[in-house]
Amino acid sequence: MEEFDVVVAGGGPAGVTVATLVAMRGHRVLLLDREVFPRYRIGEALAPSTVHEVGRLLGVTDQLAKAEFRVRRGGAFHWGAGAEPWTYAFADSPRLAGPESYGYQVERARFDEILLTNAKDRGVEVREGCPATGVVTSGPRVTGLRYADADGGEHEVRARYVVDASGGDSTLHAAVGETRVPAEAVRTVSLSGYFGLCRQPAPYDGNTLVVAFDSGWFWYTPLTGGLSSVGAVVRAELAAKVEGDREQAFAALIAECPLIAELLTDAARVTAGQKYGRLRVTENRTYHRTAFWRPGMVLVGDAACAVDPVFASGVHLATYSGLLAARALTGILAGDRDETTALTAFATAYHHEYRIYADFLAAFHATRGDGEACRRLAATAAGGGRTPEEAFADLAGGLPSRPA
Repeated sequence: MEEFDVVVAGGGPAGVTVATLVAMRGHRVLLLDREVFPRYRIGEALAPSTVHEVGRLLGVTDQLAKAEFRVRRGGAFHWGAGAEPWTYAFADSPRLAGPESYGYQVERARFDEILLTNAKDRGVEVREGCPATGVVTSGPRVTGLRYADADGGEHEVRARYVVDASGGDSTLHAAVGETRVPAEAVRTVSLSGYFGLCRQPAPYDGNTLVVAFDSGWFWYTPLTGGLSSVGAVVRAELAAKVEGDREQAFAALIAECPLIAELLTDAARVTAGQKYGRLRVTENRTYHRTAFWRPGMVLVGDAACAVDPVFASGVHLATYSGLLAARALTGILAGDRDETTALTAFATAYHHEYRIYADFLAAFHATRGDGEACRRLAATAAGGGRTPEEAFADLAGGLPSRPA
């Protein structure tokens, strides 16, 4: 029977963050992932807090810079009243102003592989192609994890703590007990693909453009080399618009949105290759579990909670939860904090961050306001002490809960 201090299920940004930070404190960490890297993931827009704060803690800042991902200094919306797009800049926040007031538009397969390789270099034992199949318990406590290897063999490992970072589609999270609470008001379905030779004129050169239309909204995210990620997000009651022939459905949705149709006039959709050549349908859900931990087990990333993708906050919430979990676990393992105190503080901080985004996005969708109205919503969600412009930049940049 193998024994570790911590075993992590899931090698995405949440799992890698907690695994790396715990291993860097000298603890034995095993990370399992059901896939073999590099593997495709959507969600290319990274906030400055992820790139600089979490990146610095993990020791990957230089590697990310060398990857030559496209720089992202803010974003643009064609949302609500007004015929022209409105923009924001991360530098609008005093906490983000300066040389680090940017994030990246990344190819997630490359970004996630950089993080996973760094985890190995920092002492994490990584096993790819090994899906977690269930937890091991002793009374009320989780004491290990069962998993299958690449050949289908069943294994069991013991650990002082199990971290579920296996995502919202896994069933492992149910082992913490209690329930998952959905927010049906912002449930959506997306149909997305990739285009080459895309136009990226001002004011959204390098930044993600979000465009509302009658059925929902589009994202238009510029990547390196003229490649762009383009997706249509429709309300759940309009899911029939993305069913059937995906080529026809995507063309029809683009035709519904004149600004996106104009930007794609001379662009060609990528149709070759498994990574970028497919049109993908994704269900987007906002939810949270009513418990983020139990004795011996912690949930991070989408295993614990998820929000609508319109603000590109998924990777921020994932890495931030990994950071919070690592702080709690290293304190417990070092004997500096008791489990209940440390994990209750983790859950409180993580749920607070989730709640800020969930409340803001619910209001954002409900009002369909212009830029000024949306900035006021951000100021309400993030709390007092900031101007609407600062609060909006903090929210977009991954700093909503930091004190003013």
